[in-house]
Amino acid sequence: MDGLARPNHSVVHFSEAFVICAGSVLFRKDAEERWQMCVLHHRTDHVFVLPKGRKDRGETAEEAAVRETYEETGYPCKLLPCNMTTRAPPPHVNMRDEPYIAQDAAEPFAVTLRELKGNGTKIIWWYLTVATGEKETETQTESENFFSEFVPVEDAIRQLTFSDDKDVARRARDLVVSDYTAGDAA
Repeated sequence: MDGLARPNHSVVHFSEAFVICAGSVLFRKDAEERWQMCVLHHRTDHVFVLPKGRKDRGETAEEAAVRETYEETGYPCKLLPCNMTTRAPPPHVNMRDEPYIAQDAAEPFAVTLRELKGNGTKIIWWYLTVATGEKETETQTESENFFSEFVPVEDAIRQLTFSDDKDVARRARDLVVSDYTAGDAA
């Protein structure tokens, strides 16, 4: 035996068996101050998805989420802090590991663990973002073929093809709507 087993189930994945990704649910307000959500239509596969992609070496997950969102949607953006339940402690605070409500947090609000073809796991960290400018062109890489569009939040959730994206979008909606009213500036 090479050490004791942990009391709770643990699984170790080495670097060749996982890929770290980050994505976001991108919001903006329309002319009437109503929240809209950006949805990507993949022109080749004919599916509607949220922006996400692989983290580059040396890049933080937050940086990857903002970069991938910009590349795939064409919209410059930034993280959108909100009040959320998290287990992440404040900086330099040693506290009990249990969920609590953090104010103005820009932490991941969800994580997706997706099995990869050929044995492996894709780990997707999800963030909230808000558009900071108008849509720019030619931001996608050669392998990407997306059309991005902002639509009312409930329409965006209905349009999404996959159930896990719908779950992520619903939680994002709940966080943003509960935190920001029509008069708040994001």
